[in-house]
Order: sequence, then C-alpha cells, then structure tokens
Amino acid sequence: MPKSVLEAIKLGLWDFEPPEVDFGQFDASDAMPGTKEKLEELAQRVRNGLPLWHADDRDDVEAPSPVKKPR
Repeated sequence: MPKSVLEAIKLGLWDFEPPEVDFGQFDASDAMPGTKEKLEELAQRVRNGLPLWHADDRDDVEAPSPVKKPR
C-alpha cells in the first residue's frame, strides 16, 4: 500500500486516497498562497504522505493564519 500520492501514481493507482490525518499531526503553513515557499511546503506534505491542506493554512494574502500550536 503506497504511503503517498506520488507512490500511488508510480504504481499506477490513479484513484488512491490517502488516509485521513488529524490536523494536530502536522503544522499549518503561514506562507502566502501561490508563493514558492507555499509550493515547497505542499510538495513536502506530498512526500510525507500528508494531506495537501491544513485547516489553519494561510489562504489569504491579507491575513496570516492563526499562530501555530507547539507539539
């Protein structure tokens, strides 16, 4: 069973859905949408088998996301 979308694609599994991951298991991103920093963070999530989006990710140019909670 692949752990990420990238592994699934390499195996030809085009309908792969990664398991649900609690938002407390990975950090939100303060990077602005569309920036190189944001794209790098999304790529790292894919490599780690995490969901692309976090509920507290910054999704607006005007306002940063809430402060990250320490783990």
